[in-house]
Amino acid sequence: MIRLELSGEHTRLHSTLCAQCPQGPAGCCVSPPELDWTDIGRIVSLGGRGWLLEQIAAGNLLPVSRGLELRRVRKREERTAPRRSKCVYHGPRGCTVPAERRAATCNYFLCEDAFAERVDGRADPASAASRQAHALLREVYGRWDGELAAAVADLPEGPPWDAPFLEWLGAAFERLSSAARGELAPIAPPG
Repeated sequence: MIRLELSGEHTRLHSTLCAQCPQGPAGCCVSPPELDWTDIGRIVSLGGRGWLLEQIAAGNLLPVSRGLELRRVRKREERTAPRRSKCVYHGPRGCTVPAERRAATCNYFLCEDAFAERVDGRADPASAASRQAHALLREVYGRWDGELAAAVADLPEGPPWDAPFLEWLGAAFERLSSAARGELAPIAPPG
């Protein structure tokens, strides 16, 4: 069953199927998305600048040309299970970091199996609205990331990965988010 948590650019999609993922215990966390420029700005705008700096220093987030790559580690889900590479933040019960510290994709992505799941023999009533929210978020975040990537590419020395750079990304994300209120209205929180 799918549950759609409307919150504009912070909208989240949940599925009961994730707890019993047909792809295995680590599910989509075996191939985590990068934190692209928009994700980094979003995390900073939600108060995560210090966390990002700590995780970069710890080697869990690795600077790459498109943002930050999440380190992958080899772990066992159970003592008798083989070791598998997966996201450094994946634990026995799923993600170990709160939603405001994750890539937006981690919050709004559902696999096709989740969308196809049946509830009492019928299509999940939340499936269509969830697909629309997913498509809108994917398009908006992709466009925003293109704009931020172009701005980062203009930095003569490249990204410095310090507090002022992260604050700049956070402010840029907030500007983009503010300008898109009308576009994000279909997934705005109720009320």
